[in-house]
Amino acid sequence: GHYNIKAGLTNKEIIRIFANGYQTPVKLQINGYIRTRESMAGYLGRRLYEDSTAFITTLRDKSLMQSLGFKDETYLSVFIPDTYEVWWTISAEDLVRRMKKEYDAFWNESRMAKARQIGLSRDEVMTLASIVIEETKYEPEMPVIAGVYINRLQKGMLLQADPTVKFALNTEGVTRILNKHLTTDSPYNTYLHAGLPPGPITIAPKVAIEAVLNYQHHNYLYFCAKDTFDGQHNFAVS
Repeated sequence: GHYNIKAGLTNKEIIRIFANGYQTPVKLQINGYIRTRESMAGYLGRRLYEDSTAFITTLRDKSLMQSLGFKDETYLSVFIPDTYEVWWTISAEDLVRRMKKEYDAFWNESRMAKARQIGLSRDEVMTLASIVIEETKYEPEMPVIAGVYINRLQKGMLLQADPTVKFALNTEGVTRILNKHLTTDSPYNTYLHAGLPPGPITIAPKVAIEAVLNYQHHNYLYFCAKDTFDGQHNFAVS
């Protein structure tokens, strides 16, 4: 177990802590920007008692996944980025079930109502949020970029989101999307396939999810990085 032994405790008090298993919870920080189950399993295995093998086995358990209401492409959405108090010895399955409770609490009626108003499901909101966070880390622009993609969806345009192509390539070290990459054969390539990809391309932080749910209403259909290279963009109607 994980125990914090504070200065000043007597021998009897320390023994009682161990004998009764009075563990001290640990803070588990779930970050965004994790793309694969393997990466998540490695991350959890380095921070909790269970090793990465136990976590990847659980994250590949289709019966558990389906019982929680997810499919392969959306399963990582169960991890809503935040800091959680858990037992260091929590099992991989119990952690996933705990994350599902946190997921359900996050998706309260207010957020569900906003999603319905946009015409997107929870999974679709989180998929779009994953594209938004891959497009910019500049928070004030996130609702604007979300609005661009929602405008494209509503007009039946291809999303043509470069981050989805990068995800489809599944190759480390790609920092720039070239024309030759746009023909990559993948359901995640939004230059070839209409609508949103099958699932998130990364775990989106809450700020990106909120940016989609509270997207900025405008007429923009295009955007391009500013030449200042500070993460901001110019937006255009045509």
